[in-house]
Amino acid sequence: MTAITTGRRDTLGRRLAGRRDVAAALGVLAVLTLVALTAPLIAPHDPVDQDLLHRLEGPSAAHWLGTDESGRDVLSRLLHGTRVSLGASLLAVSVATVCGVPLGLLAGYLGRGADLVLSRIADALLSIPGLVLAIAIATALGPSLTNAMIAVGVVYAPGFYRVARGATMTVRGQTYIQAAITTGCSTTRILWRHVLPNVGTPLIVKAFLTFGYAILAEASLSFLGLGVQPPLASWGSMLKRAVRYLEQAPMLVVLPGLVILVAVLAFNTVGDGLRDALARRDREPT
Repeated sequence: MTAITTGRRDTLGRRLAGRRDVAAALGVLAVLTLVALTAPLIAPHDPVDQDLLHRLEGPSAAHWLGTDESGRDVLSRLLHGTRVSLGASLLAVSVATVCGVPLGLLAGYLGRGADLVLSRIADALLSIPGLVLAIAIATALGPSLTNAMIAVGVVYAPGFYRVARGATMTVRGQTYIQAAITTGCSTTRILWRHVLPNVGTPLIVKAFLTFGYAILAEASLSFLGLGVQPPLASWGSMLKRAVRYLEQAPMLVVLPGLVILVAVLAFNTVGDGLRDALARRDREPT
């Protein structure tokens, strides 16, 4: 069993390594993560320092990407915005995972009444447009980045619930689950020690895809004023302020928009690559 599992994992690793788009996307994510971790060290200026005498300037030796409407260094704000935006998306995915996965495991394993009630709640949440629901929750909690990402996490939780529920329903009839029940293992132990490790792969794929959606959601909420608050910078808040100066300094819009595009594309590419590789692996004979 161990040899077969190891071989299947090796095959998955080779498939991912053989896809240039996935390798490039992983490289992009590695760079973004490194930037987020080291932003205070590598940023050439304080991202909140204003210099009104040098506002809306183009690239120069002092400011490689120019300055914004308040004379703040654009490069420094992009670097710190990477830290804020990736951290916010991590919070949203964590909230979605914590809220959705345990309930999905429970519904998929117990079935019947628990599955019926929880699935109807999830369906009700999914029937509401995600951004509308996120705006409603964020407005009720108050404008802040943390509240906005909690709202986004709640919106995405039903998706994690459905993935966990479906995967659990697939494995709950397996021999090792029946053996655990026969030996007297509690439901909690079976779910966390036997079910969760075997349904983790689709959840990882879901998490990668959700990271991209969360970045877009953070940018949307910050653009509407419900996310990060001044003077902090995120990619969405930079877009919000730059739109007013589109004719005078179009690069203020292009730069954060381009970074958002690259980050979302990278997360989606890795998620799609994992999903395709796993689908082909599961069709192989063991």
